[in-house]
Amino acid sequence: MAPGRFSKIELPDFPWDRLVPIRAAAGQVSGGICDLSVGTPVDPVPALIQDALASAANAPGYPTTHGTSQLRDSIAQWLVRSLGVDGANPDAILPAIGTKELIAGLPSFLGVAPGEQVVIPETAYPTYEVGALLARAVPVRADSLTQLGPSTPAMLWLNSPSNPTGKVLGVDHLRKVVEWARERGVLVVSDECYIELGWTDEQPVSVLHPSVCGGSHEGLLAVHSLSKRSNLAGYRFGFVTGDTGIVAGLLEVRKHSGFMVPMPVQTAAAVAYADDSHVSAQKETYRARRDVLSAALLSAGFRIDESAAGLYLWATRGEPCMDTVAWLAARGILVAPGDFYGPAGAQHVRVALTATDERIHTAASRLLAQ
Repeated sequence: MAPGRFSKIELPDFPWDRLVPIRAAAGQVSGGICDLSVGTPVDPVPALIQDALASAANAPGYPTTHGTSQLRDSIAQWLVRSLGVDGANPDAILPAIGTKELIAGLPSFLGVAPGEQVVIPETAYPTYEVGALLARAVPVRADSLTQLGPSTPAMLWLNSPSNPTGKVLGVDHLRKVVEWARERGVLVVSDECYIELGWTDEQPVSVLHPSVCGGSHEGLLAVHSLSKRSNLAGYRFGFVTGDTGIVAGLLEVRKHSGFMVPMPVQTAAAVAYADDSHVSAQKETYRARRDVLSAALLSAGFRIDESAAGLYLWATRGEPCMDTVAWLAARGILVAPGDFYGPAGAQHVRVALTATDERIHTAASRLLAQ
């Protein structure tokens, strides 16, 4: 095949590569690095989930793309029980191999055309932008409908609670977005992977809650993950649900493409969604870590903005974010610069709660020594 036949898709540099030399510098500090840069769980996978995985280890055949009925029933019951979703339909639940691949592929799977707009939050998880670019669509950063003017995008991403800021979108805001989108035929996709990790009275609400959608899931999708709530980032499991017709279309695309969640993981996921106790216990662990880190950051002169939910503290010293990253790295603490998530994060850093108690307390003691 002739060289140059395929045009290269221009993607942003992978942000974490920028941290490689800073990570090395932080690792030279006496006592070792306190890595608070990535939101990857460090606590054990709950035993009941491990047992479920092991029990399904003899799985020689191909799994189904749509997932087992036991899995989808378990998820549907969780949506009703934990999120108050009215009319959760097991047929409208589609498993994913972790939600990152789903988010990156969704504009392409949905047939968003080159040049069409995909709206993403101003400060956002980078994969929303990447997914738009992979479809050769145009990502547009906007946090309010007035910023969009007369344009009619193909799809609009919501993320509540937000990664990285921890901001929670209220019911009124969500309802206005849904109404606006339905009037224009715009698909709304809500990334709700942190929805069970609210820390204040400002509790997160699903876009599929009847107070937001009026009881109809038309034109709406919600994305969920087991990575954070159940310490299952290594299992790679998430799902999308919502508009029955759109989910059916995604199922056909994924059948043809071979996107199948391994059967042992499906079995483990069904057990994870049926149990609430491990989620509550893990949340209290994160709450304790959050209390320690937030107090230490405030004592060291930081301001914490938003951060009403999720696994991060959105912190600032009122200076360029890379200056803050360097200041913390000199103390052996690695965090993510806010501009990883868009220009609006240029003076913030994202501080993850996903480190061991020992590393959290070590980071706090270094901050308190300032």
